[in-house]
Amino acid sequence: MPLIKMGFKLFLFAAVTVLTVLLLRHWMATKQYVFNKDDVAKLAKQYAGQDHEQAFSKVVVELRKRYPGHILPDEDLQWIFVNAGGWMGSMCLLHASLTEYLLLFGTAVDTGGHSGRYWAEISDTIISGTFRQWKEGTTKSDIYYPGDTIVHSIGEATSVQWSAGTWMVEYGQGFIPSTLGFALADTLFSTQDFLTMFYTVRVYAKCLLLEAGTLLTEAGVF
Repeated sequence: MPLIKMGFKLFLFAAVTVLTVLLLRHWMATKQYVFNKDDVAKLAKQYAGQDHEQAFSKVVVELRKRYPGHILPDEDLQWIFVNAGGWMGSMCLLHASLTEYLLLFGTAVDTGGHSGRYWAEISDTIISGTFRQWKEGTTKSDIYYPGDTIVHSIGEATSVQWSAGTWMVEYGQGFIPSTLGFALADTLFSTQDFLTMFYTVRVYAKCLLLEAGTLLTEAGVF
């Protein structure tokens, strides 16, 4: 009897998991997204090759014009360290929900490691510097320059390397909570920089609250 009960519980758990995954996939395939990766890449490409700080300022201003209510205000913008997959960079989160995020990302030092494997598609448009990518199953790497856009598909894993002074605009679309384990694992188990973890969780919460407020306003609740 104990084995039968255990088997039933495992079957029930597997069934609920599969159903949840199917529902999430259907939801993500049919929902309307705020951003479009091609539009984000086109906007960022306009400022490729410029000083990255000036380029980022222009990108943020333009995004606020195009997507009012979906980009964090200046007082909530913060550059936060990211340690993941053996590499170290810095991000400035502009927008985040359960299915999308938009941020500025880069590094002031040479760094590289594992890309992570996500239930999300991620695209990066380079403003300055160089980015090298070695795809799984190949024996050669590719290098990208300012103006190039690199797309990291759902379920894909690569080796990544940034040269010092590489800065880019990044957009992700998919089940965003699935990326948090990789993004926070090195902080939790290696650097133990819990202040950085707090900053990361706090700015994500601010984005979720902003998005919820905007959706309620657009629905006429407020």
